[in-house]
Amino acid sequence: MSQKGSTEQTFRHNELGLSNELAVEMYATMVLSRKFDERNMLLQRAGKINFHVSGIGQEVAQVAAAFALDRENDYFLPYYRDYGFVLAVGMTVKELMLSVFAKAEDPNSGGRQMPGHFGSKRLRIVTGSSPVTTQVPHAVGIAMAAKMKKKPIVSFVTFGEGSSNQGDFHEGCNFAGVHKLPVILMCENNQYAISVPVHKQLGGRVADRALGYGFPGFQVDGNDALEVFRVVKEARERAIAGEGPTLIEAMMYRLSPHSTSDNDLAYRTKEEVDENRAKDGIPKYKQYLEECGLWNEELEAELLARIRKVVDEATEYGDNAPFPAPESVLLHVYAEEGH
Repeated sequence: MSQKGSTEQTFRHNELGLSNELAVEMYATMVLSRKFDERNMLLQRAGKINFHVSGIGQEVAQVAAAFALDRENDYFLPYYRDYGFVLAVGMTVKELMLSVFAKAEDPNSGGRQMPGHFGSKRLRIVTGSSPVTTQVPHAVGIAMAAKMKKKPIVSFVTFGEGSSNQGDFHEGCNFAGVHKLPVILMCENNQYAISVPVHKQLGGRVADRALGYGFPGFQVDGNDALEVFRVVKEARERAIAGEGPTLIEAMMYRLSPHSTSDNDLAYRTKEEVDENRAKDGIPKYKQYLEECGLWNEELEAELLARIRKVVDEATEYGDNAPFPAPESVLLHVYAEEGH
């Protein structure tokens, strides 16, 4: 991979602690997430899968945040749009496709939960449930355990701005603030809670709510990969130093409908979507890498071909894998004797 100029200059990502290789890997993961997401939109329209909740437009903040964490030791509680995040911490496209197709090999739930309900004991991704924001108190509980065991780890939890109005969010923030717990809470403010625009659901800024619970809150441009990386990295350093939680509000825009069951143009205009599409952080980050001499159109073509192969193979595998047997509905309902 060409890295012209990398030995003569120090770039912004280097100053933040990212090597050239990791800076490029971040971009590749964002593009992988986007292409996975786009494939699922097509699969649903073709009748191959039943349902998809898209995260198009939110990949930059998700991936940048993941790269700022300790991906070998921290605990993760993502919400249902976080394909970019879970890919960045180690889930594979094949594993996600098995979930999308609801197949028996799905490592998230054995094909029993809707797509987007991520779970991986191997990767310390704590399974989520359908009621929104219940993952916040769970993340706070994990942070409490880490503090009690004196482990130098954090829990990282994401949610939407609509979810920030739920009681679970406030209860979790209060407990985390009282006990100065090593938890990072990141709101992915994508401007819409399904069909309700942000000006009809928030009287202020989500980030400002942290003040009432006794810890810092920051609002950041979710389309700026390196700024999200910086803020999350600093939040992790604070948490490990015993300085408590941080609330981050990453401002972004959901470019796709809420889900494949949603007609987004019933509550917003095409002009609004197009205006925000022009602010998409993936091409902006690509341009940055090109300016650093780390990326070019030849490398872009190679990446897209490689991703196409990965997504094609995962799609075929997921489509042809067996469904769960009916009797498997009784698995994991009761603990086995002696366990």
